[in-house]
Amino acid sequence: MKIVTAGKRGFRTLNAEVREALETENEVRIEDVNGQRYIGAGLDRGKRLEVHGTPGNDMGAYLNGGTIEVFGNGQEAVGNTMGGGSVTVHGHVGDTLGYAMRDGEIYVEKRAGSRAGIHMKEFREMQPVVVIGGTVGAFLGEYMAGGTLVVLGLDRADTHPIVGAHCATGMHGGRIFVRGEVPQENLSEHIAVLAPDEKDLTDLDRFVREYCARFGGDAAEILKVPFQKLVPTTSRPYANLYTPN
Repeated sequence: MKIVTAGKRGFRTLNAEVREALETENEVRIEDVNGQRYIGAGLDRGKRLEVHGTPGNDMGAYLNGGTIEVFGNGQEAVGNTMGGGSVTVHGHVGDTLGYAMRDGEIYVEKRAGSRAGIHMKEFREMQPVVVIGGTVGAFLGEYMAGGTLVVLGLDRADTHPIVGAHCATGMHGGRIFVRGEVPQENLSEHIAVLAPDEKDLTDLDRFVREYCARFGGDAAEILKVPFQKLVPTTSRPYANLYTPN
């Protein structure tokens, strides 16, 4: 495995060295990362990055089948518009996690900021998945058109909601699973709260076991707490804003 040290270098210099290393290596470890942006952008299938430190915005943007594992926290827009592959973050992430994500999977050990899953979408076999181990901020699943979001809330205190305000605002496709109770006042008015069906439970079992395989934990214990499924009741949540009465 090729080792690249980031240190205080600018993101252009760092990413150029990483791309050069990946021409001859399938795996590269980047050490001492200090907020450099665009790490792993467009990474292809069969290539793997191991990131130590705190990568900057848009890590894994346009990921194209590659694998990224972060030993640290991620900043904003992790997995921005990714089209396949896998991202694992052993820590927290900032806002807009999985922005416009089209395929692949993202697993976050701890909390995520606001607007996680915004504009997620799916098409046929392209079914993106985001699993968040902690709580999430406001506007979870905003404008979501497809894919799956799972929020486990494993770090939630009794006084802190598992999802923030305006959850699923503008959501018109996909599904959100929340472990435990979702505060009704935090939900968009066009969202139905349902019990997971048999297929959902099979999928949740797989997602939770994969989460535990990456970060540790007891999947059976996590699954003891019931999940709620959030789905949109309309494919045009803002129709009344753009059409006359």
